[in-house]
Amino acid sequence: MARRIDSVDRIGKRVVLLIDSGDRIVIEPRMTGRLLLADPPNRSHVRLVFHLQGGAAEQLIFWDVRGLGVVQLLTPAEFEDRLGPQRIGADALRITADQLRTRLAGSRRAIKVALLDQQVVAGIGNIYASEILHRARIHPAMACNVLRHGQWKRLVRVIGEVLEEAISCQGSTLSDGNYRTPSDQAGGYQMHHQVYQRTGQMCLRCRKKPIVRLVQVQRSTFFCPVCQPLNR
Repeated sequence: MARRIDSVDRIGKRVVLLIDSGDRIVIEPRMTGRLLLADPPNRSHVRLVFHLQGGAAEQLIFWDVRGLGVVQLLTPAEFEDRLGPQRIGADALRITADQLRTRLAGSRRAIKVALLDQQVVAGIGNIYASEILHRARIHPAMACNVLRHGQWKRLVRVIGEVLEEAISCQGSTLSDGNYRTPSDQAGGYQMHHQVYQRTGQMCLRCRKKPIVRLVQVQRSTFFCPVCQPLNR
């Protein structure tokens, strides 16, 4: 049965298609999933195809080489239960300093780890957490409960700046080539990375020390020990 897409939205890292039945198709690409309007690199990893009419594109393809992505059809009740505000944090492009501080100021978690928690703030991935903290001059291992009021304000301002710049550059395509735009082109924000995957290279801001890599909850983190001292 054909359905009409009434609107396209986003919740954190998920694309949400509202269809005329009132249900929602929720697409979560995760690590290696791609949403493509162009032909995919090959057909072997095509997981789902939406055939479209009445618009510029004839199909929307979900292609996922590792099969980690998820596509769900949710009723309004299911959507509210799984992705409502009680489950997903405030959007990273809309969250305020007061909201972020209220959620995290009592936590002993490292700020980098906390920023990746989608129940705290939705939409920040591993690449951008490192870039955000470098620009905000905050050490990634600093505990949330020691950040000062001014640091929370600067952090939220920088979150918006980095994500808006990344969007304007259509995301980051790394050496593995996993991420591509819907037209199957490489993103451009990797050309603007200040710390991510720059271990051993001189910091572009201070030019005094090389970038250091550490591992937090099994994810790589990159920072400058001069620009981002742990004890200030």
